[in-house]
Amino acid sequence: MTDVRAKIGYSERTEQKPYFYANAHEKDFVPLAPEEVAIADARGLGCTLDREGFTLVEHKSAVADLTDLNAVAEIHRGEIADMLKQLTGCDEVVMTPMGILRFSEKLGENEAHDNSHPARFVHVDMAKEAAAAMREKAAPAGKTVVRSAQYNVWRALSGAPQDVPLGLCAYPSVAPEDLLDCDAIFDPPDGSPEWGFPNYLLAPNPNHRWYYYSNMTPDEAIVFTTSESDPNRAQCMPHGAFDNPLAGKDAPPRVSLEMRGTCYWFA
Repeated sequence: MTDVRAKIGYSERTEQKPYFYANAHEKDFVPLAPEEVAIADARGLGCTLDREGFTLVEHKSAVADLTDLNAVAEIHRGEIADMLKQLTGCDEVVMTPMGILRFSEKLGENEAHDNSHPARFVHVDMAKEAAAAMREKAAPAGKTVVRSAQYNVWRALSGAPQDVPLGLCAYPSVAPEDLLDCDAIFDPPDGSPEWGFPNYLLAPNPNHRWYYYSNMTPDEAIVFTTSESDPNRAQCMPHGAFDNPLAGKDAPPRVSLEMRGTCYWFA
């Protein structure tokens, strides 16, 4: 295992509600308060979706180039749905239409892509109530849903070691009051109106337990829980990018792919 110490992008508590833009971070109001923390290598620790809120799976795609978002939408989306069904035992998976590519700033690719910056502030993808409403809206018609959960599937496409890995804060170590209300705002590059939804930032807490997976390959993926209807299972997983102190100047710049799906269990 390869444990590290690195700065994590916590946020301060402020009277004004924070907000951030997917494509215009110069307009953000995110009062960062980075702190150096111990980040354990989770390889071999047996972390689970229900307990810690994340796990690592081996998963090879039939798509040769996962930066080809058209192929990702046509082929890889179905692969991820099948993987989530097998991993969780759910009855049906509803996937978001497209994957999200993110690039290390070293590549200079961010301006050429939509919503492609690594998230340097720790966040939860969607607030609890908004996520519940989204799960309900997307639920398959004619079925009695007894449980639903949203998952993010994160894959490093670049070689190891990743210069900007994904840090994950174990769910049992997060107190409810650590989650700070925030808004995510999207300004589509085609000029259509802004839209957004509530999510959370994370305030510092010495009880937090941080993890990452070292030296990831394109044939494996992190699956983590973004929302969950069962209150006895992990949910609202805080996560964020950090600079890997073990990655030298010659380390390949991170290229990563996110896929998101909602799992449903029927009566």
